[in-house]
Parts: sequence; C-alpha cells; structure tokens
Amino acid sequence: MNKKNMFKELKSDLPASIVVFFVAVPLCLGIALASGAPLFAGIIAGIVGGIVVGIASGSPLGVSGPAAGLAVIVLTSIAAIGSWPAFLLAVVLAGIFQLIMGFAKAGFIAYFFPSAVIKGMLTGIGLLIILKQIPHALGYDQDPEGDLSYFQADGGTTLSSIASAFNSVTTGAVLISVIAIAILIFWDKVLIKKHRIFQIIQGPIVVVALGIMMNYLYQSGALNFSLAADQVVRLPVANSLTEFFTFFTFPDFSAITNFKVWEVAVVLAIVASLETLLCVEATDKLDPDRRVTPTNRELKAQGLGNILSGLIGGLPITQVIVRSTANITFGGKTKLSAILHGVFLLISAMTIAGLLNMIPLASLAAILIIVGFKLAQPALFRRMYKLGWEQFVPFVATVAGILATDLLKGITIGVLFGIFYTLRHSYRNSHHMKDVVTTEDGITVHHIEMAQEVSFFNKASVMMALEAIPANSKVVIDFSQSKSVANDVIELIKSYEINAKTKNINVEKINFIEPVYL
Repeated sequence: MNKKNMFKELKSDLPASIVVFFVAVPLCLGIALASGAPLFAGIIAGIVGGIVVGIASGSPLGVSGPAAGLAVIVLTSIAAIGSWPAFLLAVVLAGIFQLIMGFAKAGFIAYFFPSAVIKGMLTGIGLLIILKQIPHALGYDQDPEGDLSYFQADGGTTLSSIASAFNSVTTGAVLISVIAIAILIFWDKVLIKKHRIFQIIQGPIVVVALGIMMNYLYQSGALNFSLAADQVVRLPVANSLTEFFTFFTFPDFSAITNFKVWEVAVVLAIVASLETLLCVEATDKLDPDRRVTPTNRELKAQGLGNILSGLIGGLPITQVIVRSTANITFGGKTKLSAILHGVFLLISAMTIAGLLNMIPLASLAAILIIVGFKLAQPALFRRMYKLGWEQFVPFVATVAGILATDLLKGITIGVLFGIFYTLRHSYRNSHHMKDVVTTEDGITVHHIEMAQEVSFFNKASVMMALEAIPANSKVVIDFSQSKSVANDVIELIKSYEINAKTKNINVEKINFIEPVYL
C-alpha cells in the first residue's frame, strides 16, 4: 500500500479497527489461557500480528494474532519442552521456517482448497462462534474466549457448555447481551440507512461503551445486578511503564540443542502456515472488491511476525478468521485497519487496561454472535444446494466436521469429499489450456481456450495465467469446448472480471457458464 494512499479509507478503517480491537482483547487473553501461557503473551501476539504482520502483509483485510487452532499444540509443547522461554525459541524458529517457505514460493498450496470447503469453513466458523458465545451471553464463562474446538479445555463440549449456561444464567449478563444484540440489529437494519454518521460510528463501539456504563451502574449499586470477575475482560494491569516491560519474556537460546524445540518449531510452522493460507482464501472470498492476497508474501509476513513475537514473549501468530471477518463485517477497507487495531492494543495495554477490564464479555458476545450470523446465513445453504451435490456435499461435510471436531479436522474432512468428486471427474476427462495472442486496434488480445474438463485442481494455473495478463489489454476467455467447469474456476473468473477493471483489462467471455442461485 502506497504511503499516500494509506489513509485514503481512514473513515472506514478507523471505526472497523476499533471494533476489531475490542473483539481481539478477550480472544488474545482467552487463547493465552487455553494455551497455558502467560496472559500477556496473547496481547503481545495481537500487537505484533496487528502492527508488524499488518505492515508486511499483502492482505488488505486479513487480521493476524494468536490462533485458537494452535492452543492445544502450544499447551502440550510447553510441557514437552519444559519451559516457556524454551518454547519461545521454538516460535522464533517456526518463524524462520515460514520465511523460508515464503521465499520457496510454497504459498501456492492455498489455491488447492476447494471453494465449497472454504465456504463450509466460513459457515462452520460462523455457527461455531454463535454456539461458543451463547454461554458468555448468558453469563456462564467457564470456557475461555477463543476456544473453537468441540471438546473443550474444561472437559466439557460445546453443547454441554450451552446446557450448563442455561442452568447458570446471570441476569445482569443477559440484560447486557439482549440490549446489545437489539442495538446491533437496529443499527444495521435502520440507523445505518438513515444518516452517514451511523456508518462512521459503528454499532459495536456503542455496545461496548454501553456495556462499560452498565457494569459501572452494577458496581455502584444503581442497578441491582452484578457481574463476576470471570464475566468481564481481564487484561493484566501495569501500574508503571517499568512494570509494563516486565510482562515481556525472552527466549532461552541455550535450548537450541534440544531436539524437541526443533520438532515443535516444524509443527508450529506447518500448522500456522496452513491456518493462515486457509484464512487468506476465506478472507479474499469475503472481500467486496475480490482482491487477491499474495500468498508467498503472506507466509513471509507471518514468519517475520512469529520471529518477533517469539523474541519478546508472545504466542505464535497466524491470520485469524474471526477478527478478519469482524474487520470486513464492520467496514474495513484496507490493511490500515489491522495495523491500527495493533496500535490500539499496544496503547491500551500500557495506559487503560483498567478501563478495558470494565468491558462485559456479554457485550463482546453480542458482537460476535452478529458476526457469526453474517457468516452462516441460511440462504447460503440454499445456494450451495442449488449448485449440485459436487458443491453441497463437501460444503456440508466441512461445516459438520468443524462443529464436531475443530477447524483443521473439519477442513480435512471437506477436502477429502472434494477430492473424491474431483478424482471422479478427472477419471472421465482430461484438461488443457491454450493462450494465443493477437492484436486488435493496437490493443493486445489474449485468447485463453478452456479445456473440456476444468477442475479446482486447475484453479492455480488459471489464476497464474490471468494474473500474467498485462494492464491496458484485452483477454478473451473461451469456454466453447468446456463440458464441465468447477464452481471454483467460475467464481475465479467472476472475481477476476471485477478486479480486472482496476488494471484497465477488458474481459470477454465466450459461452461462460453463469453460476445458478435461487
């Protein structure tokens, strides 16, 4: 992003960054708690993920920070290695491995995840967010924020936690969450259409401010309700700048000869990279402008972030879907939003941690429930069903897998179903692609003839061919010979057509198969 354009969308990026900041605080703390790490390690990872990765990344809307998917790995790895400082060395090494992967151009892996699986991932995460936030909205807060696995760290499950919540309702928390959800819906459906000021001042900011005010009224006795210590944000408070810097921890470099450190580093690098690439694909699909994130650059950015996070005592970092979705949902336009959220985390941790500890988790649960609903709207199930079994089965399998296990296992289940359908098609048909260049009125025209069978395995090569088309030219994409075209490729062409306008590329499609929706 050019410096002169950095603040171009500030009116949209600033309020979105504030919302992401409020969402990130409890998630950073909850993931640290679930990981068995110092609470401030989650905040450090959030700061580095926002500022450092935000600057280095090419993702316009992705937000990075500590990831729920790594919590179990971190928890078991700390115990296996024997100390937190030695584990931090593994984080640094994992970052170095990610840098190497980026320079080795391993980011192409992102293009091999089927579109139906990515949509299933988004829908599954949306449903999971709603289910996980119901206990927090009701005031039952045994499971830490950020835990996205069906089998929870507290020994329960997602469903048992909801059942327990209905048996342990806190009236004060319910009152806050109900009012908050009502405000968010009214803001989105009515106020935002009435005046531009309601687009600039986002509903979640009002919800958080109201939550702080209601908590204060509870504490002062003005309202006859109360919130327990585990029903509000719990950010470590530094009484001085000197004490603030004591929260940072440095790696134990003497553990460099410990084989377990290297083993954990390799596992962290692989899992963190996979989660990042999955999130990149999902975030790009949610981007209204259909911008494409350079995946190799993203791996380098994540590697840089993990090196720095490990050096100063932070958790491992990935691009994370919950914060990225919140960023898009509430109006983020450029990566300035992710950077600002990291700046706010840093400033708040140094100055206003006490005020942030007044924020009820019920207020944040309401915000996340709305985010979850926007990801998992019923209309998406109808659209996927209309596209046929080849799209619907992997989609549903991914959703069910995520809800019943965790993110990576759910994605694996969906990919296996996607591979089954692809192999069935590949068995029946071959594929090829040609590019013939001619001129027309002085303008270079690129003719791309699509094969009889175009599967999602062809997505990467099609994307690279289209990205190679120079600006100020014309491309003719001919589907005349195509008998079967994967929905992934169809969506890729549609997204490319939108993005091509920014490069002054004229796109002509012959016998293009438009997606069928209800």
